[in-house]
Amino acid sequence: MYEAIQIVHSYWAYLVVLIVTLATLNGVFGFFTKKEYAPKDFRISLFALIVTHLQLLIGIIIFFVSPKVVWFTEGIAVKDIMGDPLLRLYNVEHPTTMILMVVFITMGYSKHKKKLTSTPKFKRIAIFYTLAWILMLSRIPWAEWF
Repeated sequence: MYEAIQIVHSYWAYLVVLIVTLATLNGVFGFFTKKEYAPKDFRISLFALIVTHLQLLIGIIIFFVSPKVVWFTEGIAVKDIMGDPLLRLYNVEHPTTMILMVVFITMGYSKHKKKLTSTPKFKRIAIFYTLAWILMLSRIPWAEWF
């Protein structure tokens, strides 16, 4: 079961990276070019929100069934987890950073909906989605991808 969930999580991650990158670039370009906010822009931001939340749900399942996550293993001390870079990545850094990424996407999406004109809408998307995008790219286990 773990292998199937891991495959879904890994392949869905490609979609997440693609969509969050697209939504981030859309927000940044929309802000700097002062274009009108259109339904297409809303859909791009919404789709980024949806795919990141689904990835978070899959990631939470993996957190509890993965052999790489050893928080729940008896006899393994926190200092051992924090002392091993690979264990620290899978047990602390990746989950924490990805949760923060989803929080930034959610905040940006909800804050942009409250704005009435295009420039503030794009500004909120640009700021929050860019922060989320940087966080996401910083903690992807790239060695596993390639």
